[in-house]
Amino acid sequence: MTDKTKYAPKPPPEPVITGSLTPEPKKRGRKRTKKRYFTEDTDLAIKEYLSTSNQDERDTIFKDRIWYPFYKLAENLIHTFKFYYTEVDDLEDLKHEVICFLLEKLDYFKPERGSKAFSYFSIVGKNYLILYNNNNYKKKKQKTDVLAADEDEGVLHSLGRDQRKQEIKDFIDYFTEYIDKHMFTMFKKDKDRKVCDAINILFKRRENLEIFNKKALYIYIREMTEVDTPVITKVTKVLKKVYKKLYTEYAETGYVRV
Repeated sequence: MTDKTKYAPKPPPEPVITGSLTPEPKKRGRKRTKKRYFTEDTDLAIKEYLSTSNQDERDTIFKDRIWYPFYKLAENLIHTFKFYYTEVDDLEDLKHEVICFLLEKLDYFKPERGSKAFSYFSIVGKNYLILYNNNNYKKKKQKTDVLAADEDEGVLHSLGRDQRKQEIKDFIDYFTEYIDKHMFTMFKKDKDRKVCDAINILFKRRENLEIFNKKALYIYIREMTEVDTPVITKVTKVLKKVYKKLYTEYAETGYVRV
């Protein structure tokens, strides 16, 4: 063997072809664009949190496995429903307030009843933000009315509210609070509770609504819940019966036992 043959570069190995030469068909369906934040592990973490009374264990579970899902839930609720009437300058502070509220409500969640954690905490968080948002909206509106009073006596207009309207307002406040408390016993299916919650939201935000047509309201609820009209009709009938029963109680006693 000559020196040239000894040190000559070896030819590269032939490529090994594996599998079929036919290109694989493209998978159909829409690609998931958003990563789920409220997962099966979140459900499991909540159950583990509730099953222990050791505060150190609870703190670890919450910090490592529950805080982030609650943070994203708060973020999505704020931006989806546009809860922008706030006392804080930074929405991060509002998210923190929602997380603290959800943490307070953790012990009220009963997974053994078959309720879904995401559904439960979505409703709880949404209700908190509705009250928070409405209260701040009223404060801003009152400031506007006071400023307008210097120019056109707008305060006299706000003070001249009809007593009947005030009574109806007070009753609806009782009614929405009652629905919040008893929703999970009134409706066993998630889609029914979604509709009930959407209708209750409309009651709470009634002062800000500009649509009163029944058909338009049905469309609005259907867009919020993504359920069919028959489901909305079924839930509405149940709520009508509860409304009449509670209003009779309110007319006789002046309040509703929530």
